[in-house]
Amino acid sequence: MDINTRVTLNNGVKMPIFGLGVYQTKKGSETQNAVITALNYGYRLIDTARIYDNEEDVGIGIKESSVPRDEIFITTKLWNSDHGYDKALKAFEKSLRSLQIDYLDLYLIHWPQEILRNETWKAFERLYEEKLVKAIGVSNYTISHLKELLSKCNVPPAVNQVEFHPYLYQKELLEYCKKNNIWLEAYSPIARGKKFSDKRLIELAEKYKKSPAQILLRWSLQHDVIVIPKSSHNERILENSKIFDFELSLEDMQLLDSFNENFRTCWDPTNVK
Repeated sequence: MDINTRVTLNNGVKMPIFGLGVYQTKKGSETQNAVITALNYGYRLIDTARIYDNEEDVGIGIKESSVPRDEIFITTKLWNSDHGYDKALKAFEKSLRSLQIDYLDLYLIHWPQEILRNETWKAFERLYEEKLVKAIGVSNYTISHLKELLSKCNVPPAVNQVEFHPYLYQKELLEYCKKNNIWLEAYSPIARGKKFSDKRLIELAEKYKKSPAQILLRWSLQHDVIVIPKSSHNERILENSKIFDFELSLEDMQLLDSFNENFRTCWDPTNVK
């Protein structure tokens, strides 16, 4: 496994196992520079969303890089206010225009909006059938949301993007996704740095001569989870990518598993009907 490793989605599409997230990366030069820097360091997956308000800058960064479009896997997401069949199709068109591309690699429902999510999925299936997007998926879906979708869909979701790290080890969700051939993708995989002072984590970092962030990212990889750490700092973007030259032992993986405390840094979709 290395930074070029791609996993095979349930429709045969190859997706990088590692990439850059741009949640809360400021629009303008900050996002553009983060994308260019990441691509220069070998990243090939860029993850954004309509609600991040930086799709246009992601597109500019991709165009200004020297990496061909067909080597880059671009993900964006549909926000809550754009649910519904027609609104979803229009939102997709807006995202394509903002990104300045003519197809998307992965389109995700950002949130399991209560009333219209299944109608939205029908629009996603149309986009997929028309080959405007290579794969479709969801974000923040729990097992119950996935069961509902799988019972109604013609095209099953390829990816479920959720908050995932040792302090929020969603083991049952991971196992359910694996069983149903859905790749789990981790956002906030380093818990936004809020646990870097954990002495147990520091000891592991010292043992492997790695940073706490690298330990957390490596843990997700070894659970067969796609990771998209966010950073706008060049040195951190590089550091986050240096996780393919070591391996956590089984004992240390089990230790990290035990860190779970259902600690969330973002939304909790558990109570969404």
